[in-house]
Amino acid sequence: MTTARNYDVIVAPVITEKATRVSENGQVVFKVRLDADKGEIKEAVESIFGVKVTAVNTLVQKGKTKRFRGRPGKRNDIKKAFVTLADGQAIDVTTGI
Repeated sequence: MTTARNYDVIVAPVITEKATRVSENGQVVFKVRLDADKGEIKEAVESIFGVKVTAVNTLVQKGKTKRFRGRPGKRNDIKKAFVTLADGQAIDVTTGI
């Protein structure tokens, strides 16, 4: 059952070289909310995309300290979820939801 919370949990797909490389092994990478847990992420992906998820691995990428107009600033922290799909399942992240 798709709820509004499921659409809030998944922020965006991550499209990088590493994400493309792991997609060959049946994994998809998403940017998710910092307060989302693995169970919520699994439920959201299964309900939105209609696929079977076997595992979810998460990491928190700490924000870098950068300079903007000579003043130091900090980027926000980002939480990523590496979602492993069951055999034969696939998600095309290049299309919209």
